Amino acid sequence: MFKKLIAAAFGVIFAVSLAVGPGANAADNPFIKSGKAKFNERDYRGAIADYDRAIELNPERAEAYTNRGSAKGRLGDYRSAIADYDWVIELNPDYAEAYFLRGVAKRGLGDHDSAIADFDRGIELKPNDERAYYFRGNAKFARGDYKGAIADYDRGIELKPEHAGVYFLRGVAKKGLGNYRGAMADYDRAIELNPEDADAYYNRGFAKHELGDYEGAITDYDKAIELKPDYVLAYTNRGVVKKDLGDYHGAIADYDRAIELKPDNGEAYFLRGVPSSSWTTYAAP
Repeated sequence: MFKKLIAAAFGVIFAVSLAVGPGANAADNPFIKSGKAKFNERDYRGAIADYDRAIELNPERAEAYTNRGSAKGRLGDYRSAIADYDWVIELNPDYAEAYFLRGVAKRGLGDHDSAIADFDRGIELKPNDERAYYFRGNAKFARGDYKGAIADYDRGIELKPEHAGVYFLRGVAKKGLGNYRGAMADYDRAIELNPEDADAYYNRGFAKHELGDYEGAITDYDKAIELKPDYVLAYTNRGVVKKDLGDYHGAIADYDRAIELKPDNGEAYFLRGVPSSSWTTYAAP
């Protein structure tokens, strides 16, 4: 669940922008310009074809490799993207953007340690690139290093305080440390910056439940479901809270809906089938 939420948050907030290589000038290579236009139109395969032609015209054009790697990354072809970034770094070992993008691609492959090494190098070359801190924090989180992730999110927020998703992610990391009050403060800020984030309401609801604020938890789950009507976990966990409040019929109705949305939902079947006298908080994000 955490990996899904992190991926979703970064997918919304951060778009890996097309990089301009050192000394690049798209005017002298029409395929660079057309490749960028196709990328912006989400025609990633068309963009790759244009960058292929740009590279044929100038095999040492770092910009073409960098942008082709970005298009490949959008298609999930992380290994091929990494090969393009490798070549860019060979051409220019001090190009911070290439290390950052290669780190993102390595994260896509689940190679967290190597991704962190690339983010480290990118930060060394460009210390105020908030994206590198966000993504390095993400990689540290995936390794279970919640304190390290929080430190990177702190620095990223310091550099650019208005990214709602980073507060959300820091809240999730604090939750990993059992710091529910600290997590709630971050979810509050994330919601303030982006009131349409269903995941932030869901996670804040979970934190409120853990802290004994059952009514507040239900209110947040209600909002998460309003924003995302097929939010299976929100129905499941709202059912758990209703059970804790003694509203067994309401709990069963929520489990029914969770099962309707996801018929192989083992948690919801289990919770619906457990006698009320032995129910305990079960579902977790």
